[in-house]
Parts: sequence; C-alpha cells; structure tokens
Amino acid sequence: MSGILAISDAASLALHTAGLLAADPARRRPARELAATLGVSQAHLAKVLQRLAHAGLVHSVRGPAGGFVLRRAADEVTLLEIYEAVMGPLRPSPCLLGRASCSAAGCVLGGLLLRVDAEVRAYLGETRLSALAALRLDGSPAPSSGKPSGRAVAPEQQVRRARTGR
Repeated sequence: MSGILAISDAASLALHTAGLLAADPARRRPARELAATLGVSQAHLAKVLQRLAHAGLVHSVRGPAGGFVLRRAADEVTLLEIYEAVMGPLRPSPCLLGRASCSAAGCVLGGLLLRVDAEVRAYLGETRLSALAALRLDGSPAPSSGKPSGRAVAPEQQVRRARTGR
C-alpha cells in the first residue's frame, strides 16, 4: 500500500486533464496532446474525457482544429463535480473491510475514516477547478507579473490562494 488515501487513475486523469483545460480555457486541446502532456495512454484518457463530456463538464469539437474545452468557467466547477463525473457519488467508507456493519466493539481506527472522508469531500466540494489551473500542470512556467517575488510559492500555497483568494 503506497498511502492511506487512494484516488483511482481515472479520477486522477480527470482532475489533471480538467486542470490543463482550465489553464488555457480558450484553447482546444486534442486528446493526443493531453495524453502526451500527462504521459498516459490516449485510449484511457479518451474514456475519461467521454465521461467528462457526458457529465457536461467538457465539450469536444471534431476535425483538424478540434479538441476539448471546458463547458463552464473554471471558477464555476468544483473538483467534486469532476471526481463524481468519473467515479460516481463520493460515499463515506466507514469500514476498512468495506462492511456495512462491524462485528468488533469499535473500529480499530476510531472515527478516523469518517473524518477523513468528510475532509476529502469538503476539500473537493470547496475547491474550484480554477485552483488547479494555478498549478501549471503542464510544466510550463507560471505567468510573471513582471515583479520579482523574492521567493517561490509552493503548490499547496497556490491552491490555497486560488481557493481563498489569499
């Protein structure tokens, strides 16, 4: 097990792809370009894009100048919408073994799973897609204001600033 919080490849692809589209909302991006940028299979990404389109989050344009664009402004879309478009409703998982009820007198983790689930749901529900656009997921440099800042801003700070405006 690599970590306690696991997000599926499809959900991760959906979030990263939406972030790339949000970074340059006027530009149509072909699936092959998105797949190359993310270093993933174009076939897998196509399935994810299909789910996002079915949920009304992206729009595809066919043809030589075609590609994918967001249907709504990035500040109107939550990460929870993107996640649920691919994975279905995010439901709490109160048991490590996936059981509806536990035969033990108490959970080995206490209420940790319910607290983590609630925190993840709150984060995804409160965070706008525009926060991902600030991360520059394609590896390009962040736009410069022309003034040297004196210090780099960590990705976590970029997300917090995009979420809260501070």
